Amino acid sequence: MPIYVTEQVVIPEADLVWRFSRSSGPGGQGVNTTDSRAELSVDLRLTAALPENLRERVLSRLSGQLTDGVLTVAASEYRSQLQNRKAARERVAQILREALKPPPPPRRPTKPSRAAMRRRKENKRRRSQTKRLRRNDYP
Repeated sequence: MPIYVTEQVVIPEADLVWRFSRSSGPGGQGVNTTDSRAELSVDLRLTAALPENLRERVLSRLSGQLTDGVLTVAASEYRSQLQNRKAARERVAQILREALKPPPPPRRPTKPSRAAMRRRKENKRRRSQTKRLRRNDYP
């Protein structure tokens, strides 16, 4: 089943790599026997789901979360593997949705207003006086 990130970006099932292991979460005795923890990996460098310009954006924004261009997400909060698989899919989709957002418009630098500069100086003067009064060597 593919992951629908946006209307234009759909990651096919062939690009998803699943691994399952024993979870440390809830499940009683069953937690020791069932592989309910789901780990989903997507190689963002090689997937055909991302156009080149979006691939660059995603790789640069997620650089801290990637290992050799591969995004890996683990889910173990549920007792069933099926629910953990669904949670991992949702997490990957959410991470990619955030990374695909266009960059915000650049900030136009502005000068502080005269009143703001006056308030800042007044606060500095008041703070300086407070510290001066705390000193022992004050005459």
